[in-house]
Amino acid sequence: MSMPDAMPLPGVGEELKQAKEIEDAEKYSFMATVTKAPKKQIQFADDMQEFTKFPTKTGRRSLSRSISQSSTDSYSSAASYTDSSDDEVSPREKQQTNSKGSSNFCVKNIKQAEFGRREIEIAEQDMSALISLRKRAQGEKPLAGAKIVGCTHITAQTAVLIETLCALGAQCRWSACNIYSTQNEVAAALAEAGVAVFAWKGESEDDFWWCIDRCVNMDGWQANMILDDGGDLTHWVYKKYPNVFKKIRGIVEESVTGVHRLYQLSKAGKLCVPAMNVNDSVTKQKFDNLYCCRESILDGLKRTTDVMFGGKQVVVCGYGEVGKGCCAALKALGAIVYITEIDPICALQACMDGFRVVKLNEVIRQVDVVITCTGNKNVVTREHLDRMKNSCIVCNMGHSNTEIDVTSLRTPELTWERVRSQVDHVIWPDGKRVVLLAEGRLLNLSCSTVPTFVLSITATTQALALIELYNAPEGRYKQDVYLLPKKMELTDDQAKYLGLNKNGPFKPNYYRY
Repeated sequence: MSMPDAMPLPGVGEELKQAKEIEDAEKYSFMATVTKAPKKQIQFADDMQEFTKFPTKTGRRSLSRSISQSSTDSYSSAASYTDSSDDEVSPREKQQTNSKGSSNFCVKNIKQAEFGRREIEIAEQDMSALISLRKRAQGEKPLAGAKIVGCTHITAQTAVLIETLCALGAQCRWSACNIYSTQNEVAAALAEAGVAVFAWKGESEDDFWWCIDRCVNMDGWQANMILDDGGDLTHWVYKKYPNVFKKIRGIVEESVTGVHRLYQLSKAGKLCVPAMNVNDSVTKQKFDNLYCCRESILDGLKRTTDVMFGGKQVVVCGYGEVGKGCCAALKALGAIVYITEIDPICALQACMDGFRVVKLNEVIRQVDVVITCTGNKNVVTREHLDRMKNSCIVCNMGHSNTEIDVTSLRTPELTWERVRSQVDHVIWPDGKRVVLLAEGRLLNLSCSTVPTFVLSITATTQALALIELYNAPEGRYKQDVYLLPKKMELTDDQAKYLGLNKNGPFKPNYYRY
């Protein structure tokens, strides 16, 4: 049975006709506009330089000519108020003074101090342990007379630590341990408050060592304590200022890399001062390394790449505390996670946690993301990079920038294209591109932020280690590397019941938390 032709409702046909005429007119107008527009091809890496290139002084960076200038310039993270219009002039060439007339600092822009102060005040709200220590000890001034030279990440959280040390009586001079992790507005706030800080986001290698030297080498001021993160400051003082190094009363080190360096000095009989290994303190290992990385790995990756992790194949190199935190976060978002690990115990832990333990060569062609967190050197080599799939994301969660062989990518046949802050596309001759984050440096502090509460625990541990070393009677600590004493307290009845000293420690030295 055939259906009759539909009959238009009264008046509707005329409205449809008018709508059609309007639609056709708009179409022809749009086509005419497109036709008149000049034909333009897509612009690639060379043209992108016009957007991102800033003039820099000759000789500041020694990089391959194939790298676009933009890939060596610095940008502020999403958490920073930095104005990129200041990037044209190096802070070393600026004459700046704070409101008190002091110029004993070198930061990006002292005018950002007000913004930085707000960041520090926000951080203080979630750093209860450190603020509690400040309130309890500032009357006693346990660090009176201490002249602390520090080299750490300069963020709102470490600013709270620095100002706590000052409140406890110390004089501080500070530089950054990472060329990309400094929050410029926080550095400005510290400089405004009178701290001699030499740091800015996007330093060159030459700038990095210049800043360290400015902290150490000052007429009429000689450091007697070192707070280091990575060992670069300790190495510089040891090599360049041996007389200063011999007079140091104590070194506090918080990273795996820096601790390895200290143990090497100790083994060689060249460590002439006592040092405190904060990295292996339980309060650092189990909180900063594990829980901090569990949250900040996702923050850094999301801000830089906008990647969705569900179904993505990710290989994490290393299953120590940092690796464990990263894997837990990635697994929770539905990623398929592989582990590479040379330690058989850590490898077994990864297996028992439900991850597949592999060799990097077995999965390098298929994975979407590669994350290093071993603290070692050349974990991801040029051979691995050559075999990666197109658009593979490569990043590092270890302290040092040696885990990914970035130097091997500085060659004429490869093109670097800066696509956004801390994100470079390294392009092979066949068009394949690898997404490299923070040029292989520490992802979370270079590209995002880290949880304030966890850093409060680490910062408090560092402050306690400085107080312990500075006030220890002569002979308590020899020229070696120590762990922070485990001082706790039980009631007399509790101590008697457990058969322990009431002040602790409550676990044997071989106990692993």
